[in-house]
Amino acid sequence: MKTCRSIAMINQKGGVGKTTSTVNIGAALANSGKRVLLIDFDPQAHLTSGVGLKPHELEHTVYDVLNGSKSLEDVTFEKFGLEVLPSSLRLSGSEIELSSVPGREFLLKEVLDKYRVHFDYIIIDCSPSLGLLAVNALTAVNEVIIPLQTEFFALHGLKHLLETISIVQKRLNQNLSISGIIATRFDGRKTLSKEVVETIKNQFGSKLFQTMIRDNVSLAEAPSFGQTIFNYKNSSSGALDYLNLTKEIMKDE
Repeated sequence: MKTCRSIAMINQKGGVGKTTSTVNIGAALANSGKRVLLIDFDPQAHLTSGVGLKPHELEHTVYDVLNGSKSLEDVTFEKFGLEVLPSSLRLSGSEIELSSVPGREFLLKEVLDKYRVHFDYIIIDCSPSLGLLAVNALTAVNEVIIPLQTEFFALHGLKHLLETISIVQKRLNQNLSISGIIATRFDGRKTLSKEVVETIKNQFGSKLFQTMIRDNVSLAEAPSFGQTIFNYKNSSSGALDYLNLTKEIMKDE
């Protein structure tokens, strides 16, 4: 019996491609016949709007699932063959509201443990911070994927993220491991992009996925139309890159 792979897409630096990667890896998995749940765990709700939902119009979101007032099946939407658990700005207050709740680090895990049997993949789009929400995500999954832009400040703050992952591994989730690093916004014409990739390789070795996500305007445009890259422009380099990256991820099965 296959087990559900649960992945946190995380980096406390914003704009590195977390949401783009979550949506398009999820879509590629769904296109290959996998049962996939995407969780928008960011109060900015970029994943939610990126698949065509309107966060401000949603009556219930992941916030209601986290506080126990709604079940996961009450809140999810089916989009592009994916199950999507949406977010909204209300999630931003949950760190304070839930800070005094016993076992607060395990709230998301407790929810997901009931539903893992229904999915092949659960992918969580984390917020660009390392607070209680991030800890909940890291406690609820077995794998971490870190998107890194191939730009000057790519590794800036990464030490803090790795320390947080290490702490969660030791104290809350011994099954947690880093399964890969994604090099995003890669431009093969730029010396800097190549140098950053070499730096990442030197630091992480085989953890760096061979497929790099090239800088591609279609990837930036697709969310504004509420579509995945495969629905928006299947012939683009962005679609090809995410298809190849997803094949790499699936090799680990």
